[in-house]
Amino acid sequence: MLNRAKIAIIGGGNVGASCALWAASKELGDIVVVDIPQAEGLVKGKMLDLAQASPVERFDSTITGTTDYADIAGADVVVITAGLPRKPGMSRDDLIKTNVEIVRSVSQNVKQHAPGSIVIVVSNPLDAMVYTAWKATGFPTDRIVGQAGCLDMARFKTFIAMETGFSVEDINALLLGGHGDDMVPLPRFTSIAGIPVTQFITEARLDEIVERAKKGGGEIVGLMGTSAYYAPAAGVIQMVEAIVKDKKRILPCAGYCDGEFGIKGLFVGVPCLLGGSGVEQIIKIDLTADEQKLMDASAAHVAELVEVVKGLYPDLA
Repeated sequence: MLNRAKIAIIGGGNVGASCALWAASKELGDIVVVDIPQAEGLVKGKMLDLAQASPVERFDSTITGTTDYADIAGADVVVITAGLPRKPGMSRDDLIKTNVEIVRSVSQNVKQHAPGSIVIVVSNPLDAMVYTAWKATGFPTDRIVGQAGCLDMARFKTFIAMETGFSVEDINALLLGGHGDDMVPLPRFTSIAGIPVTQFITEARLDEIVERAKKGGGEIVGLMGTSAYYAPAAGVIQMVEAIVKDKKRILPCAGYCDGEFGIKGLFVGVPCLLGGSGVEQIIKIDLTADEQKLMDASAAHVAELVEVVKGLYPDLA
């Protein structure tokens, strides 16, 4: 008899609850969502509510809301969404002091209760929080990865679809680098049904679309006063599905670079082969001089944030 995968989600706010919804709708496995004791009623109520949707949406999944980390025991994948969301006027970097404390604590609990899991980090500033989780868990780098590129790429594809009127299903793209403003676009790898995107969109207009994708999170914060959650969660669950189904998908994720793209010792957005054992390979591609320059700048910013983390918590150095 085959066992269903177990997916643990740390943080029952908008992103965490949306992750649970997408995972359940795709019938990826049993789901446990952990939140702080002050939110016990809320997380239990949300997950009970989601479980009661299963007869209508026809998914079989045991769905649990809890405040006890012991309930994540045996998890195959742990998604860390815990942390403060952005507010208007805030950058992702503004969150670092509070969120490094939260992610460090969460990661220590993951190490204790789900030592064999693969961890996907969503908390911002993303690349620095993946580093924090790596150090706090002590897990090998193939079992620690961050969700950023899947979201940035989804935004980019969405805006291209809006511009052209073509189906999002026929749009392919690739992005590298840090999350958001540090994103490294690669228009030469962007196509619609295999046709170069430049046959449909001028270079100048494409540059505008790239800028909108970079600032996509800020645009949503400005509109509704808090961080996005449907699309970030969808990006996470795309990664979870690749892992629990061992799909061998190439997705842009914050993976550990050990010399790839001229980057060493940092988690930065790169094409990752995701499968049953986590990040199974970093896919190397040849960059132009301009693309490498952008990648170097992105990595330099990540390095600055990592130094802030080390300064706050020397045990993470």
